Amino acid sequence: MDPLTQGLAGAALPQAAQRRAGAATAGLLGFLAAMTPDLDVLVRSSEDPLLFLEYHRQFTHSLVIIPFGGAACALLLHPLIGRRRGLSPLTTWLCCTLGYATHAPLDACTTYGTQLFWPFSDVRIAWNVVSIIDPLFSLPLALAVLLAAVTGRRALAAAGLCWALAYLGLGLFQREEARALGEALARERGHAPGRVEAKPSFANILLWKTIYRAEGRFFVDAVRTGWAPLQCPGESIPVLDLPRDLPWLDPASQQARDVARFRWFSAGYVALAVPGAARVADIRYSLVPNEIDPLWSLALDRSAEPGAHASYEVHRGDPRSALPRLWRLLRAPGC
Repeated sequence: MDPLTQGLAGAALPQAAQRRAGAATAGLLGFLAAMTPDLDVLVRSSEDPLLFLEYHRQFTHSLVIIPFGGAACALLLHPLIGRRRGLSPLTTWLCCTLGYATHAPLDACTTYGTQLFWPFSDVRIAWNVVSIIDPLFSLPLALAVLLAAVTGRRALAAAGLCWALAYLGLGLFQREEARALGEALARERGHAPGRVEAKPSFANILLWKTIYRAEGRFFVDAVRTGWAPLQCPGESIPVLDLPRDLPWLDPASQQARDVARFRWFSAGYVALAVPGAARVADIRYSLVPNEIDPLWSLALDRSAEPGAHASYEVHRGDPRSALPRLWRLLRAPGC
């Protein structure tokens, strides 16, 4: 989730659960501790562009790290906040640990992937039930946290947590509805994919991007769940095949290893961004769900030295044209 929402969820849990600290103090400690795991974005290298992909949502997001992460936050925040508010070190640690504990599970509810079980597994868990930014999830939670801090009524923070859990539960239900609509589209094409993935589109849980693999291609479609179900067929693209698509790439080169790392990060959803181009794209994400317009890719250089890294590129696209298309899919009766 976005950092602010992470902080709000981290504030609500100690507000509701920790009675030895005032709601405002518990919320502040939890808010700051909940944002701490994302400091892993500082782990990066100018020489290795993919290093941050390996470490973001890795060790700081592991479930086994939660008590130690809470302790590290408490060591910093107790002298600054806890002691000044009359809290014991243990109470500060509890507030920080509760806040820290909300971060990784909430991230796993999004589509990016979180290594919850590091160091025992490097599998990136993505439950795909909520967008990284979703105002309908965040704004009621923010209101509950602020009211609890001002009034001291912990029940308000608990209500905010109940809203968050109910919304995630609704997202889970909507995801399964979206998968069913995606499977129906696949059957209409005569395909029998092993699995159809459904991912929420930007800032909502009504419009979903479905992806499946069949006949050596990825098929990307948009479906709308809820009271007016809608299927909007999209685009398809060949699955990346290195001998076919990049025959010049030396399997022993650093660029080939970078492609393997990028494939792991992308859960295998990789293809050439443009036929004939030396750019490998993660097709899971796009602003408009039935389009293949990747938000990031890996650029390769045919003339690079064997030890040279590939380049990681972020593509902002044109939100001014994409958002109206997204809105039409959300509200229009047809595609």
